[in-house]
Amino acid sequence: MSQPNSLAERLQKTTPLLAPGVYDALTALVAQQAGFEAVYLSGASIAYTRLGRSDIGLTTATEVAQTLAHITDRVNIPVIVDADTGFGNALNTQRTVRDFERAGASMIQIEDQSFPKRCGHLEGKGVVSVAEMEGKLCAALDTRHDPRTLILARTDAVAVEGLDAALERAERYLACGVDALFIEALRSDAQMNRACAQFAQRVPLLANMVEGGQTPVQSAAELGERGFRIVIFPGGTARAVLHTLQAYYASLHQHQTTRPWQDQMLDFDGLNAVIETPQLLALGQRYQERTKS
Repeated sequence: MSQPNSLAERLQKTTPLLAPGVYDALTALVAQQAGFEAVYLSGASIAYTRLGRSDIGLTTATEVAQTLAHITDRVNIPVIVDADTGFGNALNTQRTVRDFERAGASMIQIEDQSFPKRCGHLEGKGVVSVAEMEGKLCAALDTRHDPRTLILARTDAVAVEGLDAALERAERYLACGVDALFIEALRSDAQMNRACAQFAQRVPLLANMVEGGQTPVQSAAELGERGFRIVIFPGGTARAVLHTLQAYYASLHQHQTTRPWQDQMLDFDGLNAVIETPQLLALGQRYQERTKS
């Protein structure tokens, strides 16, 4: 699958696209090696890992664009990128779309939260007016250089205004011409079914699986049967890594050596195999030999 041309074609299939959350080039590389067709660059996970902070609007567009560029330089599968609120008004959104498209985004997600935004599964969110969000989406659509760069509209209104209002917002956003919809933090099977009944036959719908969050966690297959065509587990990677790091550091602190942990680690050669060091060194050798000839 090339990037970004084939993402729209992939979303025409009935089998849902499962995109794991990533936060840097290494996690994206391992996800690609595991066989995933696309990855989701989570703004929350960038805040967790790059800043050691919560997802409460502290991450900048520049930090996301830099992370995205490193990822797209390393993998050749589509990257869906979380652009938060567009990082400002409609004009800021235009700059964000330009920067993210240049950095290789296949799909750019823009949400209707007010600033400071926060994780979609935290309490206390606010949303901007429908008209303001419509302006941002139209700005994003007008700005993208390549129509194959997809725009994903997210609404957080379920927690703020209720399901009916969220579905109405989604209708208005779809009318702007966006390529996919994301109704965040649906609270039950019944709410997921309502969203799918209204939209699944008309536009790709994204389901967000957050362990311990507001939406019941289900498999991609189960969500595909409901009608969702994109399934993300955005923060699962960071949570799994954090769990492992807590145990690793506790063991190292206790034993003063990694010896008790070595059966749960890659050794030096194992790590270099994952990041393809032998291939990189061989490439360097080829160029070095050319300079000698």
